[in-house]
Amino acid sequence: MDHHFVGIPELSGVPRVAVVIDVMRAFTVAAWAFSRGVEKVVLAPTENEALALKQRHPGWLALKDGAPAAGFDAVNSPGLLRTRDFTGRTLVQKTTAGTVGALAVANAPLVLCASFVVAGPTARFLRDKDMGPVTFVVTGEDGRADEDLACAEYIGRRMVEDDVAPDPYLRRARNSRAAADLAAGLRSGWHPDDVDLCLDVDRFSFAMMAGREERLTVLRPVVAPPLP
Repeated sequence: MDHHFVGIPELSGVPRVAVVIDVMRAFTVAAWAFSRGVEKVVLAPTENEALALKQRHPGWLALKDGAPAAGFDAVNSPGLLRTRDFTGRTLVQKTTAGTVGALAVANAPLVLCASFVVAGPTARFLRDKDMGPVTFVVTGEDGRADEDLACAEYIGRRMVEDDVAPDPYLRRARNSRAAADLAAGLRSGWHPDDVDLCLDVDRFSFAMMAGREERLTVLRPVVAPPLP
């Protein structure tokens, strides 16, 4: 399957198929949220809009990058999220890169959001749908974040063949600037296990599809074909 890689600033037009990558940490967090019972994740363009959505919809929860803040129920850390019970809840997510990238391609016919924890299922879903060329949106560092690019390249390889060793890609991600910053505690709202959790390849069996619902961009888990 044809595919290419772009940063958010390089996006032009509406891709046929978009896969938005944010390994550390938006779409690792979203996958963990689904595993903890979240029904859907609403992607917000700003923190103010995230809080406004929460206020308009009693029972919704809001999540942001950085340190805890008034009105927000969680922060963008898989380590801090993994033991919480979100059964049946809606989570509004606003992050620095991942949600920005997803909203930038929200009108594409097919939008998937991904990280290493759902890499294999994402590749199988893409191969099964076979809807045309895939645009990988590398959200970190204007398309230069090596953890996101490594994940995108890994999924691209997995679209063609299932037996792809993840180790070289995970090594690049672990040596990335984002991983170093997380490991050193330079990002607020973090947990010491965040890097390892972000690199837990194929932890979950679902892919994550974003679509427009009542003027909102909503992320939901979708069933991926099983391994052959």
